[in-house]
Amino acid sequence: MIKYCESIYKTIRRKTREVMVGNVGVGGNNPVRIQSMTTSNTRDIEATIDQIARLADAGCEIARITVQGMKEADACEGIKNGLIKRGYTIPLVADIHFFPPAALRVIDFVDKVRVNPGNFVDKRASFKTIDYNDSSYALETEKIEEKFTPLVEKCKRLKRAMRIGTNHGSLSDRIMNRYGDTPRGMLESALEFARVCRNNGYHDFMFSMKSSNPLVMIQAYRLLAAEMITLGWDYPLHLGVTEAGQGEDGRIKSAMGIGTLLLDGIGDTIRVSLTEDAWHEIDPCQRLIAIASQYERSEGTHPFRETFRQIDSIQKRQVTFPKHISLHRDGTVFLGVSNEDILSPDFFKKLGCDVQMGRPKLKSSSADSIVLLEKHTTDYTPVLKKLHEIGVSSFCQNSNPCDVEILSLSDAISAHEIKAKASRFMLMPTGAIPYAIIISDETPQLWTMLKELQPSLIILAPENNRLHYCRNFFEWLQTEKIQTPVILNFSYTCSKEDLIIQSSAEFGALLCDGLGNGIWLEGPYEIDLLRNLSFNILQAARMRTFKTDFISCPSCGRTLFDLQDVSQRIRERTSHLPGVKIAIMGCIVNGPGEMADADFGYVGSKPGMIDLYVGKGCIEKDISFADAVERLVELIKKHGRWVEPEAEEDTNQDALAAVASDQLA
Repeated sequence: MIKYCESIYKTIRRKTREVMVGNVGVGGNNPVRIQSMTTSNTRDIEATIDQIARLADAGCEIARITVQGMKEADACEGIKNGLIKRGYTIPLVADIHFFPPAALRVIDFVDKVRVNPGNFVDKRASFKTIDYNDSSYALETEKIEEKFTPLVEKCKRLKRAMRIGTNHGSLSDRIMNRYGDTPRGMLESALEFARVCRNNGYHDFMFSMKSSNPLVMIQAYRLLAAEMITLGWDYPLHLGVTEAGQGEDGRIKSAMGIGTLLLDGIGDTIRVSLTEDAWHEIDPCQRLIAIASQYERSEGTHPFRETFRQIDSIQKRQVTFPKHISLHRDGTVFLGVSNEDILSPDFFKKLGCDVQMGRPKLKSSSADSIVLLEKHTTDYTPVLKKLHEIGVSSFCQNSNPCDVEILSLSDAISAHEIKAKASRFMLMPTGAIPYAIIISDETPQLWTMLKELQPSLIILAPENNRLHYCRNFFEWLQTEKIQTPVILNFSYTCSKEDLIIQSSAEFGALLCDGLGNGIWLEGPYEIDLLRNLSFNILQAARMRTFKTDFISCPSCGRTLFDLQDVSQRIRERTSHLPGVKIAIMGCIVNGPGEMADADFGYVGSKPGMIDLYVGKGCIEKDISFADAVERLVELIKKHGRWVEPEAEEDTNQDALAAVASDQLA
């Protein structure tokens, strides 16, 4: 495997040079730094100062400001001075797109400048096929040197820092025609600008490789880290999933992308980009850093080598699904249930079923399997039969009449060694109950018994150093050519907020590499929370889609409408469309590029006006803001992607009680 991190079996921070951003060191021996960005109009100096002060009070260490032109650049002087008068020394970063003169002006007033290599020199991408030969391509890169060098020289002279901020949504036509709209293209886009910096003896810069797709983002950063190892470079990395969205969805996507890399020891500064007030971004950043710190303090797992997991082309592990167990090929969701859960009158509703006329019916977000966590004295055979009828498998760790029995590895080995039990559990005669084996922190020496035991399903449930233990286990499975499906089973006892961040990082780090065929999330939480979180993690990992996928930017000074309000209104109208991706973009900077990863796009084009996209193409221009949401719905209908929302579920308690009574009849 291509080397991209310090260790695959322990979290060790990647060694980088220190880059000073004002009075804050990034990389080197510094902790992972937290960033965010203002959403105010940069020309409104007092409003921007207020936002930055609130960010700093919340724990933000570096604040970014959008700078479209000269007026915004000049405003940064007043913003910097106003913050100092209030006693704030938080470093400021100017965000530049399309207009190099603004970068040259603003660098006098800020501590760092972010340039987007996709549009600092190049025009906005047209997505047209352009035939570049080596000569014409070289001429294009010469333009970069010509237009970018003055900024590099000034940053070097003034000792200002820089971020080369590549974005998947704004790659240039030149890059996309040669490398495609790919992580490899993102890498080359970043390297073009880095070479100019190095040619001028300037090294106070860092990189970012952002995308709204966590898988693309992870792969791009890994490729860059691997390339820097090859080149002997040691520049810091700023991590982020751009346009992650809002609420739980935004936190899951961000934790999956950022967390995966932090657990690999990659990343020196982070931002969680949410379509919310900027100061709400700080808390999930702090939680991510705390989780990575826990991993760094861990001793890791047994040293091993990887040959199957690749960073340049993510491939799912090959599995053979058993015929006698119902598993979803795009990712199975397990739920553990107690006696109290089954006795609850809304048991089937908690599983995500639609309950109408006393009968449960599966929905796209219904759990696929339940695990009976306790030994029951009541006969629940009718309940299990009804579950079986609607396609929900039941698992148990005792003598209940479930579909599949679960054994610990030690119990399975003991049973295998005793002939009487072996005939029941291991030889699998016709009609025998299928079984699953739990692997929980056993040594690799004990894994070898799986070749003899041949379970129908493996439940992987390590309690310590989950990521690295699981990677080691999956490497062993592939080496031994064992194609048994694996359900990832992680248990937590933390707060709900930490649960969302940590589970998304740990499950996501495996699922995004094609490792794992489902989720069993456990802990002292409501079933609805565990079920919804499981489905959300699978969807963020691009495995199983159960609802509309929204790509929405976090807003900034360029935004032409109230993103939070508009996002909420669009969600209310369209959240019932599984498999449909909708991008909601405040301005045109990354709009067309991010449309490439969405089916439909809603983009602010000018004050009071919206453009609508299908894929990369702008279909309708200059739509009145008041009409734009309904026009988006009409566009979705026109392209055959609309379905009417399901009728409200029957929540009448008498009806639910009747269902519960029927379960136990």
